[in-house]
Amino acid sequence: MEKKIRTIATLNAHSFSVSLDDVLLKNGASGRRIRIDHPEAAAIVPFVSEEYVLMVRQFRYALGKETLEIPAGKMDPGEKPEECARRELLEETGFAADLVQPVLTYAPAIGYSNELIHVFSARQLRKISAEVDEREISSVERVSLDQLRDIVRKGLIEDGKTLLAFSFMGLLQ
Repeated sequence: MEKKIRTIATLNAHSFSVSLDDVLLKNGASGRRIRIDHPEAAAIVPFVSEEYVLMVRQFRYALGKETLEIPAGKMDPGEKPEECARRELLEETGFAADLVQPVLTYAPAIGYSNELIHVFSARQLRKISAEVDEREISSVERVSLDQLRDIVRKGLIEDGKTLLAFSFMGLLQ
């Protein structure tokens, strides 16, 4: 086990912080570790039917391009994972779901971040709003599972949570 000796520097951003720490390693040597304290997040795979899912296209600044992914976002303080998934589904697609089920929880960057992402599936969707968060979402797309397999094979989906969710759910076979 590693033990923090001291924090050398910290960067505080709007929704996360980054620390550079001196640590005592398991073998007694000293080392340095970066740690990102990040809020948990939730993502959701919305099924329009057994053959179609909803996906969102949005610009990702760090990549410098638009990506196609499942709806997702950071949890608000005190918010439960399922509440967050339902909120993100509504904000990003205008849909609500009568049936939401947990799929998996994972740590996307386990070497340097404490973030957890909770993935859910959604069925029995109802369109309840014509508005989507246009600050984030460029478009909402209805994608067949056949199309999905094809665009994944072509490398057109790069988002880890989307690929992991689809793989874990067996949608890419």
